[in-house]
Amino acid sequence: MERASKGYRTGDFSVNERLKSFRHAFRGIATLVRFEQNAWIHMTLLVIVIVAGLLFKISLTDWIAIIVVSGLVLASECFNTSIEYLSDTITTQTNENIMKAKDVAAAGVMISALAALITGLIIFIPEILKLLRR
Repeated sequence: MERASKGYRTGDFSVNERLKSFRHAFRGIATLVRFEQNAWIHMTLLVIVIVAGLLFKISLTDWIAIIVVSGLVLASECFNTSIEYLSDTITTQTNENIMKAKDVAAAGVMISALAALITGLIIFIPEILKLLRR
């Protein structure tokens, strides 16, 4: 089946259309920040990690690791939130498959957050120990 028959837009590349897609993405970030308490927790912890990284003057490699795991956590939260919104739109009644989908999406956030926590511990425990030995 062709893309046009599936509801995809066809035609030439348009800068305006690309800019609109960025607006949609920024609107999604704003929705996440305004309405999702877990996103606030993740972002607060990210600010703490950034401050700690600056204070400890961590290496470029450590910064890359922090950026990757932080992006993973925030992206996971976006996917989880979108599944919750979509599921709640489909039905507000208890549905076992929707409950499973929400649980699996939440597990994805937890797994990415644990990976970020372990990465942070690997990076910051040696720095904290150095500080305590002084």
